[in-house]
Amino acid sequence: MEILERLNQSINSGRPVALCTVVKTKGAVPRHSGTKMLVFSDGHIEGTVGGGKVEELVREEAKTALKDGQTRLLDYSLLDTERGDPGLCGGTVTVYVEPYLQPATVVVVGAGHVGRAVVHLASWLGYRVVVSDDRKDLCTPESSPGADLYLPIPLEKLPEAMEIGPQTYLVLVTRGVEVDVVGLPALLATDAPYIGLIGSKKRWAHCQKQLKEAGVDEAQIGRITSPIGLDIHAETPDEIAVSIMAEIIALRNRDTRAPRKV
Repeated sequence: MEILERLNQSINSGRPVALCTVVKTKGAVPRHSGTKMLVFSDGHIEGTVGGGKVEELVREEAKTALKDGQTRLLDYSLLDTERGDPGLCGGTVTVYVEPYLQPATVVVVGAGHVGRAVVHLASWLGYRVVVSDDRKDLCTPESSPGADLYLPIPLEKLPEAMEIGPQTYLVLVTRGVEVDVVGLPALLATDAPYIGLIGSKKRWAHCQKQLKEAGVDEAQIGRITSPIGLDIHAETPDEIAVSIMAEIIALRNRDTRAPRKV
């Protein structure tokens, strides 16, 4: 039961994990049907399907499953190491690998007017929503209702507090360049497919200049989308939220017909 509890915790926190279950055995084997093991994207495991070479092979297959999202049914013979079997127990074992990937997650950094509108819209669209702001009084369900997780921390600490992966869309609607410049390098070290930054072209030029002076590679800076959102001439916080979420949806759907910024 402990393994299943940890599985639920990982799913609820958005941490990718693969559940590996022994589903069939024959003869002498280290563990029997129903035995479970969790494998995380960094290779860390909890539980065991028997140890040794078989467990190492299952772990590597599980890590691959977390990348391609495909289940696997793995058969291993433990009869003859000279012919390449991963053990000599005398039986056979079948392991089912089921990956649980990170759900599509919108992380809203900045709990001001635009941030609250993005939280509302992203939640309505079915995304898992995280709100982060170092102003603790604003990073609350009362101030920004509708999020799944609240992280009242500095921007640069965000990758330490949550899993940021290929399904994480970062919406930076912060209060100023000083916050962006300090926090962006840590975000650029993640696999986030979208890092959108609010602000005028002048603010973005100022931010780029400071990032370059801080030693951030120009190719990495190029991963940042600013101004944020599709150009729909949005003015109100709600309209800006629509333009931001439309850009994220277009990216997820790889819609090459989406309107471009001017």
